[in-house]
Amino acid sequence: MTIAVRLRQEWLALLEQEFEQEYMRQLGGFLRAEKAAGKVIYPAGTDFFAALEATPPSAVKVVILGQDPYHGPGQAHGLSFSVKGEQKIPPSLRNIFRELHEDEGLVQPAHGDLSVWAERGVLLLNSVLSVERGLAGSHQGKGWEQFTDAVIAQLNESQAPLVFMLWGAHAQRKGAGIDRDRHCVLVAPHPSPLSAHRGFLGCRHFSRANAFLIANQREPVDWSLSS
Repeated sequence: MTIAVRLRQEWLALLEQEFEQEYMRQLGGFLRAEKAAGKVIYPAGTDFFAALEATPPSAVKVVILGQDPYHGPGQAHGLSFSVKGEQKIPPSLRNIFRELHEDEGLVQPAHGDLSVWAERGVLLLNSVLSVERGLAGSHQGKGWEQFTDAVIAQLNESQAPLVFMLWGAHAQRKGAGIDRDRHCVLVAPHPSPLSAHRGFLGCRHFSRANAFLIANQREPVDWSLSS
């Protein structure tokens, strides 16, 4: 497993120097060693950068920042909070759909695949882009955070106004440096069942994001998902 990546040219132009840094070499070595030790890593290596592949920088309107990939078999596919269509919808995503229904009146979908959001300009970025099977947080502190900080820093420099949805303390710390004068930063508790009732439910981030985009002469996001 390597980190030498197939990456959209637009992202590569912004991030190419990151792949030359020592932390990235160490991260690649860590992933290769884990694989050689027989450990199962999610998502597949070809999906580590799926969020960047799906949404080029020029198309980004909204950033939804997650933490780790899902660590169950067949769940993670490189987009934060998203699971492949045949997978059971995880609890946090159920709460996202509940809020989406209350906020935008949209029917709650029968699947948890958010790929169409990515195609519509929603960057579904996790802070850490890999995880060992069954061990949440197992790849934290190995270098991914530095890489995704670089992604956020590049987006922060965007002249186009963006919306950042920061759900939970971890996302809020990671997004602390975002320019609030240029961009819209929406903050709420994490949608996990442990915290969603503390203010995620009722936050109306989806409609607020679109109101900001419209006010800044940008097309709003179509949040609907086919069932």
